[in-house]
Parts: sequence; structure tokens; C-alpha cells
Amino acid sequence: MLVLLRHAKAERPAAAPDAERPLTARGHADAAAAGAWLGHGGYLPNAVVCSPAKRTRQTWHDVALGMAAPPIRPLGAATGQGRSGTADPTTTTGGGAVPAVRYDQRIYHGGAADLLDLVRGTDPEASTLLLIGHNPTISELSTLLDPVHADPDGLRTSGIVIHRIEGDWTEVRAQAGPIVKWHTARG
Repeated sequence: MLVLLRHAKAERPAAAPDAERPLTARGHADAAAAGAWLGHGGYLPNAVVCSPAKRTRQTWHDVALGMAAPPIRPLGAATGQGRSGTADPTTTTGGGAVPAVRYDQRIYHGGAADLLDLVRGTDPEASTLLLIGHNPTISELSTLLDPVHADPDGLRTSGIVIHRIEGDWTEVRAQAGPIVKWHTARG
């Protein structure tokens, strides 16, 4: 599976360079909600490639926290005190290790073909790749993989689209990654 995620809602400070724009409070909540959705849906990545921009790094951090969160239980269903036994998001998610993230400038500066090259370079042992990036490029990659079902308006902030990838990562090509599911996370 290839999971494409547009970064969460970011601030627009006038004086800061674009690459240093941080997430808003809503952005942090939405990114954690994206992680929880991925975790509860069984879309846990074992490889992550992320833009080095501040807002995408923060998005990944919050997604990892959201993936590691325990399932939500109804009030009164908990039997113990506190959250002892809760997974540390830096070491586990849903019983597995949180993948090491790789930051790549091509996600920030490149086009859809550059992102496709990144996908093709994924570790062959990885079954699910999470790619965290920016519009318009992340949406253009989704359209390149499935031009029929991709959203013509593109991914919104904290938007997730999941593409089914058949065969090896090295063989991924245009129009060969059908969309399985999409979601816009809101916290």
C-alpha cells in the first residue's frame, strides 16, 4: 500500500520562510487524528518518507503519536488508572515498531515524477509506505497513479489517499496504483 498524506494545517507567518511554517493548533489535532485513522484502519506504515519542511516534520510527529494511541473506549470501560501500558510512539505502534522516517528535499522541491522515483526507491521489504508532502505535488502523484478516481480538487490539509500497489516498488508506474480509500482527518 502507498499512503499519501498532505501535511496538516499550517500557519502563514509573514516573516518566516515557507519551509519554516509551523502547524496551527488545529493542524496538530488533525495530524494526530490522521494517525489514529491510519492505525485503526490497519494502514500502519513500515516505511516513511517526508518533506523536510517544518510543517511536514510536525505532521509526521503527530501522526506517529496518533498511530500509537490506544483504541478509544467508552467512558467507564477502563479498568486501570492512568495510561500505563500505553505504547511509546517513538518505539511502537499497534504492537510494531515505528518506522524510521527519511526526509527528502525532492518532496519539497520536486514534482510528481520525482515523488514517483522516491516510491520506486522504497525498501523492498516495506509493505506500506507513507509519503508526507505538499500540494500540488502530492495530489499530482495521486492523479498520476489513478487519474480516473483521484480528487480533481486535490488533497485538503490532513488529506489521506491510499493506493494499492501490485508487485515491487521498483515497478510502480503511472496509472497503476488504484485508489483504495481516502479520508480527510479532522481532530
